[in-house]
Amino acid sequence: MKKIVLLFALSLSSFSFGQGNTHKQQAGKFDGLAMIPPMGWNSWNTFATNIDEKLVKETADIMVSSGLAAAGYNYIVLDDGWMTHERDVNGDLVPDPEKFPNGMKALIDYVHSKGLKFGLYNCAGTKTCAGYPGTRGYEYQDARFYAKLGIDFLKYDWCNTEGITAKEAYATMSNALKTAGRPIVFSLCEWGDNQPWEWGKPIGNLWRISGDIYPCFDCEFKHPENWSSWGFMKIADMRKDIRKYSGPDHWNDFDMMEVGNEMNNTEDKTHFAMWCMLSSPLFTGNDYRKMTKETLAILTNKELLSVNQDKLGIQGFKYVILDGVEVWVKPLSDGAWAVSFVNRTETSKKVNFDWKKNNIKDADFGYEADFTKTIFKVKDLWKNKEVGNTKKVFTAEIASHDVVTLKLIP
Repeated sequence: MKKIVLLFALSLSSFSFGQGNTHKQQAGKFDGLAMIPPMGWNSWNTFATNIDEKLVKETADIMVSSGLAAAGYNYIVLDDGWMTHERDVNGDLVPDPEKFPNGMKALIDYVHSKGLKFGLYNCAGTKTCAGYPGTRGYEYQDARFYAKLGIDFLKYDWCNTEGITAKEAYATMSNALKTAGRPIVFSLCEWGDNQPWEWGKPIGNLWRISGDIYPCFDCEFKHPENWSSWGFMKIADMRKDIRKYSGPDHWNDFDMMEVGNEMNNTEDKTHFAMWCMLSSPLFTGNDYRKMTKETLAILTNKELLSVNQDKLGIQGFKYVILDGVEVWVKPLSDGAWAVSFVNRTETSKKVNFDWKKNNIKDADFGYEADFTKTIFKVKDLWKNKEVGNTKKVFTAEIASHDVVTLKLIP
């Protein structure tokens, strides 16, 4: 009898060992899905939970017809509110049949037929931020559900998570997605509370570094429920020393953009330039059906997009402040640099920047621009024209809250 028990125990142990190996092999994100910052549209900033099939189809159509898709915006991500308030008898999530009368699969197929990709939202807690069913305890079941639907992107939020650990919760969902077998970009929306940049690289393709954005230059918007949303420059300033954690397939995410939402065109332009300088994922959050030609021109500026999508994938940094004008710099591939002058003040400012007196060093990644040794051509990326070289002092009049973005080409 002892012999039989021992043999059974050994066979069980070897089975467990095999299973463990399989699980270890499955663990972690799908690598290589976001080698440049992902680009697309997210429903939350404008529509919150007021989303439906018609909105998604119209957004997909305009994304293609307007040139946004050709510029690189290829994800349509439905945020909170796409499901009913209860799971079905099998424990599956249920897309709201009133909002999506033809079913979520048919809608996803429509988006895919346009050459676009599709994303959904859920939450690591027991409920989503808007009170719909969260994923806590259903990670593997939900991952199979997403894979069956054919989604390409999952935004995973952090509400109603009392008593759980961020790193473990996100790792569990990451493993569940990998086990389900469909390559899905995994976006960690944990607001930076638990320093996801320190542990997120093997788990997700991008992670939020802040609370929610608000359509203003530099404000803090205090909500009645005792939390704040932030102007885009507040978010740009929010985290120190985290750029070293960002790069191809593991991005610091500065939140969805507010370009086209309530700010003026000057501030929209600066917002877009900053997200490009920061190598942030670029998710628009405006209503495409009401988009002005000025907003579209900002979002599809090929020169600025090339800064964001640069294959080197290095996040820019604040180099110096000159009389309220911040100088942000970003190393690019082929020895080039992007330089943005941002006027943080309420008045117009004159800039005189002597390149030869500024030796730019990137302490995190080791790049350097020594303008006494190398002459660079200077291109204004908003005007799309060359404006001399680094042998002469760069001068510009910059309006309040405005930006000048240059590319330095050796």
